[in-house]
Amino acid sequence: MLDHLGSWDEILPLVEFTYNNSYQTSIGMAHFQALYGRKCRIPLCWFQGGESVLIGPELIQQTNEKIKMIQERLKTSLNMQKSYADQRIRPLEFFASENVSLRVTLFTGVGRARKSKKLTPKFIGPYQILRRIGHVAYKIALCSPLANIQNIFYISQLKKYVSDPSRILESDSI
Repeated sequence: MLDHLGSWDEILPLVEFTYNNSYQTSIGMAHFQALYGRKCRIPLCWFQGGESVLIGPELIQQTNEKIKMIQERLKTSLNMQKSYADQRIRPLEFFASENVSLRVTLFTGVGRARKSKKLTPKFIGPYQILRRIGHVAYKIALCSPLANIQNIFYISQLKKYVSDPSRILESDSI
């Protein structure tokens, strides 16, 4: 849009066309095709019935150049977003008999009947990992007050336990 400062309304349909026809690996097809079950028409067929439209080689060439430029910009934007997301990814892996802390959330069922959300700790533990299940799930040994919840947790709910005697919470206070 920055290249076409005064005429963004003219280029917007081309941007929409390019985005709707870009292949998405997550769904295995373009957005338009997934929504309507067919491929999108080319921009040169967008005129309404009864309009006199001049279609010449210059118009086709200009439209193709604009579409290529938009595709390049979309790829650049996608690569920037991917690089930002990749900076936050940290490889996390635990082994059997290793100690971990468990995140206290309503989703896991841990900490559901707490006094105050502000006063609850974010992680409790330590708990020992019994075994790994798949690539991202772990089975851990829970103490008796937590025996009524599922003992298989997603990796994002676990944190490597660092021994600090001042941070150990008794199971009675949970």
